[in-house]
Amino acid sequence: MPYKFTFDLSKAPRLFFTELATVSYQTGMHTAVMKTSADMIKRFKIEEVTGLNINDAIVLFNDFVDMQAANMLERNKFTESKKRALLLPHCSREYLDNRCKAVFDANIPSFICAHCTEHCLVNRADKIAKEKGYDIFVLPGGSCLPKILDNTKYEGVVGVACGEESKMLRPLLNSMDIAVQAIPLIKNGCANTIFNIETLVKIL
Repeated sequence: MPYKFTFDLSKAPRLFFTELATVSYQTGMHTAVMKTSADMIKRFKIEEVTGLNINDAIVLFNDFVDMQAANMLERNKFTESKKRALLLPHCSREYLDNRCKAVFDANIPSFICAHCTEHCLVNRADKIAKEKGYDIFVLPGGSCLPKILDNTKYEGVVGVACGEESKMLRPLLNSMDIAVQAIPLIKNGCANTIFNIETLVKIL
């Protein structure tokens, strides 16, 4: 959890995310984006919804914009990629105790989803991605990524992460000539993190 604050955008209005995507097209216009971010945060009452102060909300907003802008820049390369992987955070599992039947394989290193809980985000994402031919890794942390990438050569990777983690890991993937698409967490923390399944389907 690289951010020094926790957030929950799962209750934010859908229109907020629609306009967020629109703002992402303004890559390179940082002054305009900064002003727009403050205006949108106030208009959609993001401070009230999330409990974040305005400065943290702006950091979060701008990281979302940067993530989506980077996705757009790499989208064509990603759609041309053949061998792909989906990276999921283990903290998005429904349960982090023995009710979750996922097994951790230290040789990969990844949890292997056992599909034990119907509404579990990891379970749902795992099933969707497998149908599309992806390899799926459920990671306890970003430090597992180099070993996974060294063991198997991927052309495209979809990663679910917070904006701060995405910024740290994208250069590594780009240096390996891997096309990246990032899906932001809309609720962070050490457990019960949330990402949007509809966004995942669109990206995949």
